[in-house]
Amino acid sequence: MNTNDKEKDKKALTRRQFLKLMAAAGITGGTISLTGCQHFDKAVVGDGWIPEQYQVKHKWPAKVRGRIPIHPESLSLDRDDEKCILCGQCIQACRDIQSVYGYYELPIVDDVICVDCGQCVMWCPTHSLIEKDDTQKVWEALNDPDKFVVVQTAPATRVALGEEFGLSPGEWVQGQQVAALKKLGFDKVFDTNTGADFTIVEESAEFFKILKGEKDKKLPLVTSCCPAWYKFCEYWYPDLLDHISSAGTPMQMLSSLTKTYYAKVNNIDPEKIFMVAIMPCIAKKDEIMDIGMNASGKYWGKEHIRDTDAVLTVRELAKMLKEAKIDITALEPQNYDPILGLSSGAGLIFGATGGVAEACSRTAHFIITGKKAPAKFFNWTEVRGMERIKLGTAEIKKFGTMHVAVVHGLAHARVILENMRKGDADEMAPYHLVEVMACPGGCIGGGGMPRSTLPPTDEMIKKRKETIYKQDASMELRECHENPELIAVYENFLKYPLSPLAYELLHPHRTNSRAHNLKAISYLRKDY
Repeated sequence: MNTNDKEKDKKALTRRQFLKLMAAAGITGGTISLTGCQHFDKAVVGDGWIPEQYQVKHKWPAKVRGRIPIHPESLSLDRDDEKCILCGQCIQACRDIQSVYGYYELPIVDDVICVDCGQCVMWCPTHSLIEKDDTQKVWEALNDPDKFVVVQTAPATRVALGEEFGLSPGEWVQGQQVAALKKLGFDKVFDTNTGADFTIVEESAEFFKILKGEKDKKLPLVTSCCPAWYKFCEYWYPDLLDHISSAGTPMQMLSSLTKTYYAKVNNIDPEKIFMVAIMPCIAKKDEIMDIGMNASGKYWGKEHIRDTDAVLTVRELAKMLKEAKIDITALEPQNYDPILGLSSGAGLIFGATGGVAEACSRTAHFIITGKKAPAKFFNWTEVRGMERIKLGTAEIKKFGTMHVAVVHGLAHARVILENMRKGDADEMAPYHLVEVMACPGGCIGGGGMPRSTLPPTDEMIKKRKETIYKQDASMELRECHENPELIAVYENFLKYPLSPLAYELLHPHRTNSRAHNLKAISYLRKDY
């Protein structure tokens, strides 16, 4: 054993001795002061969010509550065992916010029930739980002269990255983020919001076909852009999977178009394109390895080509920028690159709870009536709040009253899903469109966002959300179908929404592979 190993082992033993000594001695007040969490600024942290065991006066050992299981081959989540103090905060997030932990019974055969949302990471007080680090993979691609490295950035990233560099929550850093990525060495910087525009056009066209009875789906149509939500549905509500839109996520659509349309226009070998996505979400790391996420590879007859090659969280991007000594606050803003870098305000609001439903409604109104949506669809207050379940109604000519349900946080999603399963037609139903986001606040509260507080408060999420909606209101393009770059792609390549090629590239064949052990999990609870 070398000196470093001895030092590491010494530290590990010291931690365990420390825990045993406290358990034996029944130390109480001293433990609280040692955590550094007894005094806190409520203006920053918010009421009720400090991990519960740090505020009680009971004996410390009684508050040891264990931890969530992690699959040893997880693509999204990792744990540093030396930092874990068995506080149980990950259990609390997984059980109470997401209704995953404890909503199954042991024994579970050959599987670990996890939807990869990453909320446990946000609640972990010691940073024991972390995302799988893919920064080295991206550094290698950037340093490979044979790779054409493209990056795309999700809507939520531009209102949070600044927090990693001392800026206030919600501060707008879109231009600086683009500049920083170009300084890192990416060949092109595209906007995931553009992919969101494609998602809305395809999803709205699908909604219209269902209304006309031309598609073998039933209402309500449920959004498909959150991979953690999709995996949750695979586990607990597989009978409702047919309600979920077949449209791919904005990330998948933009990646697929980059390796097909963009590659063709610019005569680039798709095998040389390395696509990186900067996401507020760790579930995206799992999504990119789904069996169906190689639509671009199938297009070229090279199925080994994945649509997206690597996903970085906002925290991982900040880590890379700091390693490269790049301070975004010192950079002049730059623009995204054409021909997949122009987007609408509707694509931007995807980052906040209610944003997908509002964006979809704008375009759905246009498809149904042929006219621009009324003012209500550009400030739909019923779906914009932080209530965990939001119900909105709007009148559309030739259609009538459209009922929309918006939910964030998977424990609350169960309420809507149980209503759907029962066919409830009370005051909350029937729904025509349902938006589900796994994380509180939507993507702006995602498991890959900065850990400025622990966990992020509703007030912090509101600041991020307010900036997104303010930017949407200031944009010239506020409806996805108005995006001229999107129109050009349809005219020159896809032909029209839901065309055979659009289905091939933008509606990937998802499988139940991530929940393939459903039959083995024979005791999944159905009650809530």
